[in-house]
Order: sequence, then structure tokens, then C-alpha cells
Amino acid sequence: MSVSKANVSNMKNVFVVRRRKDKIFNVLAFCLLLVLTALVMFPIWWIFRSALMTNAELYAYPPTFLPYVWRFENFSATLEQFPFWMYLKNTFTIIAPSVFGAVITATMGGYAFARLRFRGKKFLFTLCVGSMLLPSMVTLVPLYIGWTRIANLSGTYWPLILPHFCGGGAFNIFLIRQFIMTVPRELDEAATIDGCGYFKILISIIIPAIKSAMIVVALLKFIELWNDLLQQVIYINYQKDFTIALGLSLFKGSLKSDWSKIMCATCMAFIPGVTFYIIGQKYLVEGIVMTGLKN
Repeated sequence: MSVSKANVSNMKNVFVVRRRKDKIFNVLAFCLLLVLTALVMFPIWWIFRSALMTNAELYAYPPTFLPYVWRFENFSATLEQFPFWMYLKNTFTIIAPSVFGAVITATMGGYAFARLRFRGKKFLFTLCVGSMLLPSMVTLVPLYIGWTRIANLSGTYWPLILPHFCGGGAFNIFLIRQFIMTVPRELDEAATIDGCGYFKILISIIIPAIKSAMIVVALLKFIELWNDLLQQVIYINYQKDFTIALGLSLFKGSLKSDWSKIMCATCMAFIPGVTFYIIGQKYLVEGIVMTGLKN
């Protein structure tokens, strides 16, 4: 009886020591995450802090972490020179249909590769995934020639919108396909017995099961288009049609040394994108975790 009590006592001691080590590890990991978060957020804070200061305060040495006076009027002064709302409207004129088209066509393409049977499916899927290795610069000139000389759409938004109605990129198709592969085929078979066709199965069974993946595609496409400058520089010719990325670039070039207003414009430029990302970040993490669980 004494031996068993000693064993129980030793097990309790081991459990207490292990639990203490786990607590110490969790505290250290939490502290490390706090430090990394501070390092990531510091540039964003520095931009916001600089937007609320005068140029004299910005050039002061040593620099201050907080403004002496929080000058929120800098934003209203910046809006007098930076037509933010016009740029925002132009940006969403491109982003809204592009995101919609990418989500719809990527879902249809992923469904075809995951569920349908047709000749050459494996070859086409390999070709689709392999296209992700193709540098965008390789297709830049041929696409420009096609849109401007053949389609005669130079100076319009169509070259920036229509390509996203072809799946929105190979990665989006791949992502949707991997999600659909995790949906049991028995559901499709049961729906087929009930008389459902491919399109009905997609609408009533597949789409409700992969809503998170579709939100991830929309989020990734939004971020891609929001930060896209190269394509917009190529196809947009008039200032009245400028997006936020183009408008901010022009604004920085025109002011040169007025860093206070430049920082205000930068804050206004990244706040909508950050807000959209914060809303959908849960689905983004879920999409990264779930992708590739089933081949």
C-alpha cells in the first residue's frame, strides 16, 4: 500500500512540474508574440502618428513617439488636395465586379476539377496549377497588345475587370477545388438520386459547404486588386479615372516634401483595405488550414 502511495505522489509531482513548465512556456510564447506584434504594428503607428504632426515636428531630432498636439485637422486639409472619395469610387468600380467574377468562376472551375469527369481533366488541372509558376511579366506585353490593339479597350476599366472572370487566377481555382474535395461525395450521389443535376448540386450542396473558401477567394482578390499599381498604370490614362493606388502615387510626387499630408493620404489609402482584411481574417486562416487536407 505504501508503494502505491509513493507512485501516486511521484506522478503528482511530475504532473505539477510539467504543468509549471507549460505555464512558463506559454508566458514566454505570449511575450514573444507581443514583441512580434509590436514590430509589425510599429510602421503603421508611425504613419498614423506622422499624419497628426506638423512638418517641423516630423523633422525634429530626436523623434517623438507621440505627437505633442493631435492635429486631426491635417486630414481635412489633405482632402482639399487629395480627392479620396473619387479615387475610392473608381477603385471599387474595378474591385466589386472583379471580386464577384473571380469568386463565381473560381467556384465553377474548382467544382469542375473536383467533381466532373471529362477527358484531359488531369492535364488541364496540372496546366492550371503550373501556370502559377509563370511570371506575370511574361504575359504583360501580349495582354497589353490584345486589350489595346485587338479589343481597342485602352483607357477603360475593362482590361482590369474582364480577366478576373476567368477564375481569378490559378490559385483561387486550386483553393476552391481542395475545399470541394473535402465535401463527401455521398451527398452528391444522394442528390443525384433525387434528380438533381450538376448545377443544382453546386448551388444546393457544394456552395453552402464551401462558403468560407469563397470568402477567402474574395478577400485575397480584394487585397490583390487594392495593391495593384502596375496594371492600373498601364491601362488607366486619365486622372479622373485614377484609383487610390494611382492617386496616392501622383499625390506623393506632387508634394515631394510635405510629409504630413502624404502620411494623411497614406492612412486614408490603407484603412479600407485593412478594415476589409480584419473582417475576413478568420476565414483566411481557416482557408489556409483546410486547403490540402484531402487530395
